[in-house]
Amino acid sequence: MTRVAYGYWDGEVHDSRLEREGEPIPIPGLRGFDEFNDGNAIRAFFGDRGFFVFDPQVSLIDAFWRYMQEAADQSCGKCTPCRMGTLLVRDSLGAMREGKKGPLDLDGVDQMARQMAETSLCGLGQSCARALIAALTHFRDIIEKEVAAGGAPDQNGMTYMTAPCIEACPSKINVPRYIDYIRDGKPFHSLAVILQKYPMAATCGRVCVRFCEMACRRNLVDKAVGIKILKRYVSEQQSGEHALQFTRSMTAPSFGPDMRVAVVGAGPAGVACAYHLLLRGYRVDVLEAANEAGGMAAIGIPSYRLPKDVLRSESDIITTLGGRFLFNKALGRDYGVDDLFARGYRAVFLALGCQQGTLLGVKDEDPSTPGYESGIAFLLKVHDHVAGKQETRLAGDVVVVGGGNVAMDCARSALRMGAKTVHLVYRRTRKDMPADAEEVVAAEQEGIVFHFLSNPARIVSEDGRVAAVQLVEMRQTEPDDRGRIGVKPIPGTEKPLPCTTVIAAIGQEVMKGALAREDGVTMNRWGCVEVDETTLATSRAGVFAGGDCASGPATLIHAMAAGLHAARSIDDYLQFGHVRFSPRSRMRRILNAHKMLASDSIEYPVRSLHRVHHPELSPDIRKQMFEEVEQNISSEDAYHEASRCLRCYRIYSVITEQPIPQGNA
Repeated sequence: MTRVAYGYWDGEVHDSRLEREGEPIPIPGLRGFDEFNDGNAIRAFFGDRGFFVFDPQVSLIDAFWRYMQEAADQSCGKCTPCRMGTLLVRDSLGAMREGKKGPLDLDGVDQMARQMAETSLCGLGQSCARALIAALTHFRDIIEKEVAAGGAPDQNGMTYMTAPCIEACPSKINVPRYIDYIRDGKPFHSLAVILQKYPMAATCGRVCVRFCEMACRRNLVDKAVGIKILKRYVSEQQSGEHALQFTRSMTAPSFGPDMRVAVVGAGPAGVACAYHLLLRGYRVDVLEAANEAGGMAAIGIPSYRLPKDVLRSESDIITTLGGRFLFNKALGRDYGVDDLFARGYRAVFLALGCQQGTLLGVKDEDPSTPGYESGIAFLLKVHDHVAGKQETRLAGDVVVVGGGNVAMDCARSALRMGAKTVHLVYRRTRKDMPADAEEVVAAEQEGIVFHFLSNPARIVSEDGRVAAVQLVEMRQTEPDDRGRIGVKPIPGTEKPLPCTTVIAAIGQEVMKGALAREDGVTMNRWGCVEVDETTLATSRAGVFAGGDCASGPATLIHAMAAGLHAARSIDDYLQFGHVRFSPRSRMRRILNAHKMLASDSIEYPVRSLHRVHHPELSPDIRKQMFEEVEQNISSEDAYHEASRCLRCYRIYSVITEQPIPQGNA
């Protein structure tokens, strides 16, 4: 429990001077504020909901000057209260900090801060002065003493600007910024914001699961801003040459032929890691077991969601930037980790993915029985069928078991492959499904039959092939330690569901045999590569891992975020021999641990505006083919949707005892 000298947070004043002993006040639930980095104490923390001062010797004038300096730098300048107010308040505090007379006295600063909070047109202007207003309201005597003393000491610390959508995005893309550029008619600049984080803008604009939209504060007014739709719009407005032009502008001078890195796996994590290493000047080879790049994005996401030419055009950026793809090279079959180091690679990134399905674990289950498919194996057949490599057709009734996006892809693909009917069996309720809600709706529209609170108990075979799945009804139980409601089978409710094909889409794992004991890479009890959460380093020096092989099956955006993270760690490892401290990552952990953005709300009138939806093929037409279902929006619709963004930027700041070491963002 952290002790506070004084402060204000969420409407509550904390002041140790009011206590009889005058000791700092322990704040329940406030933990982890002792040190920012090793041996560097946090003296104060400032945010949009208030501030905490842990060291009473902290200068509020200097702290708020730093805070307002960031606000002034980040103001978009489109409304007068924020554009002029941040500058006036910053300059006034800056003058007081130096013992001089500024544009405004304390009364003027207070009045201007309140005007900014009440009349600014975006979240940055409305929130950046809240902590200052609280300090002037409840601790003005402390500030007046500083002014009377004739100046303030220079302090150590940092400021960090973010937004709910940024924090929710695994790649931490500056979403409001790329939306601003769309609104300003600058799609190239918008694309550049995305390309700073990963190369697959068009891919992500089609298949991202939209964590950013779940966190969008527009949800409190009407519906979230269509962030994914806007990303796709931008990617299709700009040609591949525009993207190449920007990435080349970011590329660092080459380190030379001895600075070589091996990336194992050409899925989203591997491509993202290779991309960022190439931009940093490294020589990169991407070794891939298949004969094409893309990993699970290529074989696991059907063409009606992600056309393969779109994915191919974005993964080709690796060769354009000077990297190499080495196809049909499988770890564990054609080479080992020792071989990679023997070939002169200075570091290795394992991005193996999870391309082996898991069994249902039910009675009479035999994966070799005709009519039994794992979700991954089935999607590979779909991929080869669409690509014209090997024709596959289904007939009769198909049962898909699972509730995630792979299950949705299997079910919707089975319909397109000729199935008479497709049943999806999930052991929990609809609201518990981990699949993207839009995918569930699309599957329903196409005629997929859902069986909730049902689970396979047995696979029934006749004449040597699958004939039915015996289902048992499930009932909900009490929540577990994580708050998730459990389920249990109801005895006596078993009944057969006839089918010709059953597809087990309940999970994936790392391909067995890819890593051997002599590779020196430890696996955890879930069969994933064990990594350090902060650095993504494995148990073997110079070997890093990320994406599904380290986290278990996740999303494309998580994989690309891991690739960026690994590239930064590998860069540090090769340049400094260790991974440096990241101030921005530390600030994010503080915000996440204390849910600094969780209770944020819209406290000002916002006019309701309809959300733009992408045009799409009708269910009756699309379920018969693999052509892309969703179409791009118009420039007019993009401008309208971008205008719905509230620019919910928030600024957070720390004052520390010592200078904060700088590292990768």
